[in-house]
Amino acid sequence: MNHIREPWLPLVPLGVGYYTAPEAGRLLHIPARNINRWLGGYRFSSKGHDVDMLPLWQPQLPRAEKHLELGFRDLIELRFVKAFLDAGLSLLTIRRCLERAREYLRSDHPFSTQQFRTDGRTIFLESMSETAPSELLDLKKRQYVIKPAIERTFRDLDIEADSVARWRPFRGKASIVIDPNRSFGQPVATKYGVPTVVLADALEAEGSPDRVARLYDLPVSVVQDAIAFERSLATA
Repeated sequence: MNHIREPWLPLVPLGVGYYTAPEAGRLLHIPARNINRWLGGYRFSSKGHDVDMLPLWQPQLPRAEKHLELGFRDLIELRFVKAFLDAGLSLLTIRRCLERAREYLRSDHPFSTQQFRTDGRTIFLESMSETAPSELLDLKKRQYVIKPAIERTFRDLDIEADSVARWRPFRGKASIVIDPNRSFGQPVATKYGVPTVVLADALEAEGSPDRVARLYDLPVSVVQDAIAFERSLATA
């Protein structure tokens, strides 16, 4: 059986993960409108002319009638886009690097590959060397921005078969994982498989992490991590 259907999900291939733009935005602390623009494309006016900006890449899942549907690799690529923006790189520079990385690494989602971890700095600098003079003047400074940004972003990712397989989203701790092969890529308690949102909701009903831990037969520390993680998403 290649597909599975749940009442709350469209038809989704196993092992791909499933996220709407608001769900991805919540996990990544990115406004959903930005994700819709980056992966849905948009139009703007420049000097009296309409300009169509293409998506940064095509998402893993087909677009629904009115909204994007994203897979796990899309989530991780977006995570890199955010890291590079936070490091001070422009979206134009990221777009150019992404295009070059796709060609060089032969991957539709190149940021989330082992080879990008090794070659990403070179790919970025080569991409920037082809840009406008104003960016070339800043090239030396960018050398000291790109490598740390890449290293930090890979720190809490698990790689298998040269691609990102899992993300440990709560301070890199092993207690919580996002794995496209489990619960459609929703955050779960790693060793136990209980979604973090279920544990956080249970706290409202049970009143204490100790009671939730007894209810689900989990260590209290795991429940506490799940609750803290969900609260961090809610307050971002």
